[in-house]
Amino acid sequence: MTADDLLAPLDLAFWNLESAEHPMHLGALGVFTADSPTAGAHAADLLAARAAAVPGLRMRIRDVWRPFDSAQPFDLRRPFDLRLPLAFGGATREPDPEFDPVHHVTLHPPTADFQADAGLLMQRPLERGRPPWEAHVLPGEDGGSFAVLFKFHHALADGLRALTLAAAVLDPLDLPAPRPRPAEPPRGLLPDVRRLPDLLRGAVSDVGRALDIGASVAVHTLGMRPSPALTARSSGTRRTAGVVIDLDDVHRIRKVAGGTVNDVLIAVVAGALRRWLDERGDGSDGVVPRALIPVSKRRPRTAHPQGNRLSGYLARLPVDDPDPLSRLATVRTAMDRNKDAGPGRGAGAVALLADHVPALGHRLGGPLAGQAARLWFDILVTSVPLPSLGLKLGGNPVTEVFPYAPLARGQALAVAVSTYRGQVHYGLVADAEAVPDLDRFARALTAEVETLITACGS
Repeated sequence: MTADDLLAPLDLAFWNLESAEHPMHLGALGVFTADSPTAGAHAADLLAARAAAVPGLRMRIRDVWRPFDSAQPFDLRRPFDLRLPLAFGGATREPDPEFDPVHHVTLHPPTADFQADAGLLMQRPLERGRPPWEAHVLPGEDGGSFAVLFKFHHALADGLRALTLAAAVLDPLDLPAPRPRPAEPPRGLLPDVRRLPDLLRGAVSDVGRALDIGASVAVHTLGMRPSPALTARSSGTRRTAGVVIDLDDVHRIRKVAGGTVNDVLIAVVAGALRRWLDERGDGSDGVVPRALIPVSKRRPRTAHPQGNRLSGYLARLPVDDPDPLSRLATVRTAMDRNKDAGPGRGAGAVALLADHVPALGHRLGGPLAGQAARLWFDILVTSVPLPSLGLKLGGNPVTEVFPYAPLARGQALAVAVSTYRGQVHYGLVADAEAVPDLDRFARALTAEVETLITACGS
């Protein structure tokens, strides 16, 4: 074992947050136009064959209960990394010697409802003894379409990394080559020891950052009244839904009301929550939930290591405001404030503190951290980037792509959004018992876009 094999702290946190009722995998449902009734079966064969040649899909996660590799006994004359003794209780990412893509790619019977099947599949945790990913091929009953549901454990990949792994088994895209990463200096005992003063200064800085983030979380928590509809007991059930809106409509709203495309998409969620709560009889008066909006710290065209590089913004959603343009202005102000502060500070940056928790702390504190998510935010609203070029599998083009986010413990609903070829796709994941009317919320998203267009006079 070397330090490079170790799971990064945030990856380790996601690995230990998981429970049977709250699996920690990302998902994406791609809907394809089929060129023949057997296109789904052919797609499953292609996925299995291509997966065998993708190194990242062969990686399993193995728990570590010793600080050093037993095959290399401790020797002061041999260079080592000071992080290795802290690996006790952590995990490594390593090739699975028994990897077989047949265990990861499944062809299902024809279905009339891709979303209904996706919800049932999303509630099933990934098998932790194998590389933690799956691809489920769902042929359409009409023979003219099929869907593929990809599932990747969050410890294996964040959104951008998951996109890279999925793209590796789809038809090749003509994308710019990534820029190489600068070579890292060799690690050894002496250089690491000399870095101790820097590490100590960093620890002091981390304490200051933790206090800053903690204070910000408290400020965002005081006076908040999230709706009980956004909370859920751990039923372990999942329901998914997808919504497609025209990107041109989003631009029409943005050009009149100001802000970014992302501001508009978040405001649409706020307005849809208001409409949904009122229609189901829960009421939206005084409801101001906190949305966690993850921020990737990756550069999409730069080669990068495996694992998660995430921070986040925390924003109050003005669900209690009856004016759609006022809601958008409030979201825009909150997001501008977050961007001015940067993703390294503020209440949404709690994920960055994972880097400073020992491996054993993640293992022992995983269940507690899962419970704390409910105190930190009320709903996840995340954006997943997709290439503008058309995606295909076996020559069959993708028409829709719905991203799915993990559902945090104690929460009823998570929203993911992606933009693909002139359309915006909202992927919704909900606790099936807490939100039996997820389709109503899906319709509310579409209705809110129309409300904003009308309010803008477009």
